[in-house]
Amino acid sequence: MPRRSRVLCMLFFPRDRYYGESEGKLRDIFLDAERNAPSIIFIDELDALCPKRDKLQNEFEKRIVATLLTLMDGLTTSSTSGVFVLAASNRPDSLDPALRRPGRFEKEIEIGIPKSSGRADILSKLLKKIPHSLSHDEL
Repeated sequence: MPRRSRVLCMLFFPRDRYYGESEGKLRDIFLDAERNAPSIIFIDELDALCPKRDKLQNEFEKRIVATLLTLMDGLTTSSTSGVFVLAASNRPDSLDPALRRPGRFEKEIEIGIPKSSGRADILSKLLKKIPHSLSHDEL
């Protein structure tokens, strides 16, 4: 019999009105993930959330980066946390280097742009579900 899993989804918008509110919400996400382990925390557009701190003018952004680093370090010190943190970025070169150290986001998988044959294959598979008049050559 297949095992059923619960999935906890939380949205994080890092532009709150009051000082420290965003950092608190980020901490809450990690706490909820630990309470509901095994869990996956997915952070989309990590480069927008945690750019290099030496390029930041804004104290808010520096605090968010520092909070995320602290939270991730807390997970790595607990080997049984059961929380896996996954992130996506269009600009990995703009990430704060501290995020890429061992115990944080130490493994990177690059998903490049497919070649033209791959793009045609993707498009033809998507178009199988939609009536259209395009020929294979037009794809």
